[in-house]
Amino acid sequence: MLSTAGVYSELRVRPCGAVHAKPVRVAPNYRKVLSTGRALSNGVREGHRDSFLFKQPHQCAIIGTRKPTPTSRLQIHASAVSRPASANTQDNGNEKSLSEKIQSFFSNDPKADVLAGITVSLALVPEAVAFTFVAGVNPLVGLHGALIMCAITSVLGGRPGMISGAAGATAVVTGTLVASHGPEYLFACMAMAGILQLAFGALRLGKLIRLVPRAAMLGFVNGLAIVILSAQAEHFQTASGAWMTGTPLAIMVGLVALTMLIIEVVPKVTKLIPAPLAAICSVTLLVQGIGLDTRTLGDMSSISGALPSFHLPNVPFTLDTLTLVAPFAAAVAAVGLIETLLTQNLVDELTQSRTPTHIECLAQGLGNVMNGIFGGMGGCAMIGQTMININSGGRGRLSGMTCAGCIGLFIVALSTQIEKIPLAALVGVMIKVVIDTFAWKSLTLMRKIPKTDVFVLITVSAVTVYSNLAVAVIFGVIVSALGFAYKQSKKVEAVRKVEMQGYEGNVCAVYELAGPLFFGSVLELKDKLDPYKEPEMEVILDFMNCRVWDQSALEAIDSVTSRYAEVGKRVHLRHLSRDCRYLLEKAGDLVEVNVLEDPVYGIGADYPEAIVYSFDEDSGEDSSVIKAQG
Repeated sequence: MLSTAGVYSELRVRPCGAVHAKPVRVAPNYRKVLSTGRALSNGVREGHRDSFLFKQPHQCAIIGTRKPTPTSRLQIHASAVSRPASANTQDNGNEKSLSEKIQSFFSNDPKADVLAGITVSLALVPEAVAFTFVAGVNPLVGLHGALIMCAITSVLGGRPGMISGAAGATAVVTGTLVASHGPEYLFACMAMAGILQLAFGALRLGKLIRLVPRAAMLGFVNGLAIVILSAQAEHFQTASGAWMTGTPLAIMVGLVALTMLIIEVVPKVTKLIPAPLAAICSVTLLVQGIGLDTRTLGDMSSISGALPSFHLPNVPFTLDTLTLVAPFAAAVAAVGLIETLLTQNLVDELTQSRTPTHIECLAQGLGNVMNGIFGGMGGCAMIGQTMININSGGRGRLSGMTCAGCIGLFIVALSTQIEKIPLAALVGVMIKVVIDTFAWKSLTLMRKIPKTDVFVLITVSAVTVYSNLAVAVIFGVIVSALGFAYKQSKKVEAVRKVEMQGYEGNVCAVYELAGPLFFGSVLELKDKLDPYKEPEMEVILDFMNCRVWDQSALEAIDSVTSRYAEVGKRVHLRHLSRDCRYLLEKAGDLVEVNVLEDPVYGIGADYPEAIVYSFDEDSGEDSSVIKAQG
């Protein structure tokens, strides 16, 4: 890493196309000096998309003065601008070898990813088995679904480190279909859901997740944390379904507490092994060593069997089947993608990175299609297992691949050993996940954020618990959108001024409009413009600070113009934005208005020889000045 202290030259490309330079003295801790951008591996910091910093004279070949004076000009060749180092180049500029590229694609820390993958697999198996009871299928169907989803999304997905498997959100949706028509229709449903998700990803609609407000995100996290916690309650029941009491309950609670304690203590002692894996192994050895009588994974169901094989859904390929399966497939696709994209967004925040949503949508779709034709239960991203993976150090694709490999190994070879794991250890891991996942800060935020956001947060959490995630998130988006529209509808202003030399030299009343003009604010605009109280015969509506957004706004403008025309007064529009003009042109005869042509101003881009960029080193201020050539 090169030293970052010294004098830099900041090269800034302005919208007019001119390239300017100014000296910037950067302290050793340049993060405090420059608050935006990102640090590069060669010690250079890249700021905004139109700003670059280079340490002279080593980082780039710049022809010009060493320290530009306020009136000096700096000539820069295009080849002189060095770009950020790509992921395929090392710090010394050499191209990475093929093996290094492959390794960086799958994992930057293989040991951490492998250990995290093993840990996640142990926590994923009981969840997958439990969700098969909800869906009404054989436990092996759930394990096959988890294996397929985890393997495909780990290798091809857009978010390394995120774990997908047989999830409860999709199991709840398909339970009714399986109960009425059997598991073969489940496979057909998953194949169709996968096709819908592939289409969603191909159209790059994953970016719509940005429309989900922060309050809905917090509600999603809190709701899923509650769902995960409530799912652990069944493990406190006996084989007959009765609640544990006495000694069995005491043993169960004690082992859960011990597991959570180990998870809390291990990171403070060593980083060599993930805390959840250490806890599971320790509690298992303790139970087997002293012969404690407590429920194990084998008490839920046997996980022994074969790997998934090719199996087309045994259903009639008719229109009736399509109409029967389509609603369930659409629900599975929607629920799966919403939970996946929200989980991806959460992991992006935790790892401070951004990953492509459409790639993850395609991987999820392919995973569910493969589940449909290989007899799996399907699924989506699992926030609980993902959090275990992230907290255990799993960041690369290798962690998910290891998890999938372990599940396959458990099924065909290690089922006897895995079935000895006490459920209390797995419950302790999941409860710790709940504690780490729940957004505790949202409880204090409720006193500081708008009431609309509080309502969305609480409602999304509740609907996630009692209904399903898709309904919860859609409801949250709708409520937030309506709240936003209502607030914006109150922000339309109309300030009246008089121009003595207005339209055609006449005295004109000018209304300077401000704010968004759309379906929610048109009534506010009409209330502010009264033709009967206007003494001037010529009226100009100035849209310099106002935007026209929809057909309702166009009709409102037409209505205002007609009202003024009825009393013999003319309305003119000026300073319309390009979008507004386009809407008016598209409306054609539907809207009859008089649009004034805006004046044309000369800009610096038309006179590049007249632009000089100055910099005041004492005040730190910069400004552009116009100076005649020569």
